[in-house]
Amino acid sequence: YIDDLFIVWTGTREKLLEFIQALNDNSFNLNFTFSFDNSWIPFLDLSIVKQQDCTIGTDLFCKPTAAEVCYDRLGCFSNKIPWSWTPQRPIPRLPWSPEKINTRFLLYTRDNLNTYQEISAIQYKTIEESNFKTFRKTRFIIHGFLDNGEKSWMIQMCQAMLKVEDVNCICVDWHGGSLGLYTQASNNIRVVGAEVAFFTKILQNVFNYSPSNVHIIGHSLGAHAAGEAGKNHPGIGRITGLDPAQPYFQDTPIEVRLDPSDAKLVDAIHTDGAPTLINIGFGMSQTVGHLDFFPNGGKHMPGCKKTEILKVGSLDEITNVVDDLAACNHLRSYKYYTESILNPEGFMGYAASSYNAFQ
Repeated sequence: YIDDLFIVWTGTREKLLEFIQALNDNSFNLNFTFSFDNSWIPFLDLSIVKQQDCTIGTDLFCKPTAAEVCYDRLGCFSNKIPWSWTPQRPIPRLPWSPEKINTRFLLYTRDNLNTYQEISAIQYKTIEESNFKTFRKTRFIIHGFLDNGEKSWMIQMCQAMLKVEDVNCICVDWHGGSLGLYTQASNNIRVVGAEVAFFTKILQNVFNYSPSNVHIIGHSLGAHAAGEAGKNHPGIGRITGLDPAQPYFQDTPIEVRLDPSDAKLVDAIHTDGAPTLINIGFGMSQTVGHLDFFPNGGKHMPGCKKTEILKVGSLDEITNVVDDLAACNHLRSYKYYTESILNPEGFMGYAASSYNAFQ
């Protein structure tokens, strides 16, 4: 099942229709449908804007129609360049509303190791009445695509932290916006990051809690959500990106992705940096922090085997195959990070002039 199939077409509209007909004639058990009116040509899930003086072809991205949504607490979000209409982010989408995404904050402390307390910046009395303490550092953990904030890996990371230090550990659950189309989820993280920033601003303004005591850890899309939080609330102490997501973020401007300017210290672990849909990598290969770590070259982790399953034609087709087998390298990042908390000297390193020399 294909949700989105994106094609940059350089021929005429008639040739495009012939191409779609040919796909259906040689269907490979797929059924491609389309329709169009005077202003829009939807192709599967993709809507290509057709403007006057604009042709389907090399002018595909000329005169894009911008849109914007605004949410009272969080500000406005546009689909203008660089958020859409670029080779890196061709499909224009706006983030969903805060109500639909339903970002939740799940607190773990040494006083509640196994059961979270749900707290809210909107109803900040819930923070006062919880086990949150302002004398502790606070670490947020943000999950990625198709994940949720009650997954065992996030709880295990919190519990590992709490074994070695007395902190407020907050799992950020945004599964209302992480499921479904990847292209949509990659835009929903803008609202998630704004929600985290709203939370840290409440901590600062109501509880006199310095953002320098905040550490935000994000896996995959969660890494870029962490970057959004830092952009919205300058002064965050640290952001850690765990294999920051590659599709829709690699080679984009710093406004779009995690960047060293997002916190006083930004570090990242890269474990799945092979090109997406070719070598089946979900993570970025480019540096995004003050410190970027590429264990084992940042592409192929010990114990992980690539699979032919992921040779697909669509980003959103990944939805059906992201699991421990297919995303093994991608998931290694948070496993390494959790292990490093409990065993900081457990990773053997070898000095070499380059990774090729090491190999």
